[in-house]
Amino acid sequence: MTIEKINGLIAAPFTPMGNTGKINPMIIPNYSEFLKKTGVKGVFICGTTGEGLSLSIEERFIIANEWIKQKSAKFKIIIHVGTTSLEQSKTLANHAQKIGADAISTMAPMFLKPNNTSDLVEFCKEISIEADKTPFYYYNIPSITGVEFSMVDYINLASKKIPNFHGMKFTHDNFMEMQSCINLNNNKWNILHGLDEVLLAGLSFGVNGAVGSTYNFLGKLYNSLIENFKNGKIKDARKKQLVSVKIIETMIKYGGSIVAGKPMMKLIGIDCGPTRLPLKKLSENEFSKLKNELNEVGFFNYL
Repeated sequence: MTIEKINGLIAAPFTPMGNTGKINPMIIPNYSEFLKKTGVKGVFICGTTGEGLSLSIEERFIIANEWIKQKSAKFKIIIHVGTTSLEQSKTLANHAQKIGADAISTMAPMFLKPNNTSDLVEFCKEISIEADKTPFYYYNIPSITGVEFSMVDYINLASKKIPNFHGMKFTHDNFMEMQSCINLNNNKWNILHGLDEVLLAGLSFGVNGAVGSTYNFLGKLYNSLIENFKNGKIKDARKKQLVSVKIIETMIKYGGSIVAGKPMMKLIGIDCGPTRLPLKKLSENEFSKLKNELNEVGFFNYL
């Protein structure tokens, strides 16, 4: 399979829900249009930001079916199929291929964990077989899964065992390892950067594509940062990265990228509803304070 690299910003969208906690896929067409207008090149759905492991398989089918309608040559749909169950992940992978996903991805199982790289690759291989004509990306996020092996070793083994292996979403701050992955096999693999707050660092190490939660509402800011970097305007790029950092620090103060991120979508006119338990919902007072603090750090200047 030819490696067609994904470039640019890929948003990790929130899963829209109504006030009762049921999914609300009717929001997705407007959501998609907003992302396209800000220069985002696609979505990575039902991952961490999308509360994927808090959704049922049937709910994930529905969300995937709605997002796939937004697909175009310029807007990619990557479907995260990771679960703690191999069989469920295989079912999701099979469905993703049937509906025409541009790629699938899975994180490591986080309950009964693999003991070594070989076991992890075997787990991924079984999933990839169900979508053998679709590019497969490993989702490396050890802070969530608790699974942390050498990603160079993973790629070396996965490239032999998984015919449709294309690369990985690298959500980790081990930049030495990330650089090694980027340069492996003469830059063959598509390594997608996964930490929005240090995108500039990722660019300096050679990434060309990135997946992140704050690309949902700050596509213009990050695309401007990328252009600054490409044109050698590093001081300007640093200033924009600092804006990103201040916004993310504010989000962390109010519960993190999902708990604060969903209310922030409401601020830009796309109501994704509440989070699903065990994640908390901000009170009206907290929401008001979040809005004021975001204004202070320049959030509304980049919408």
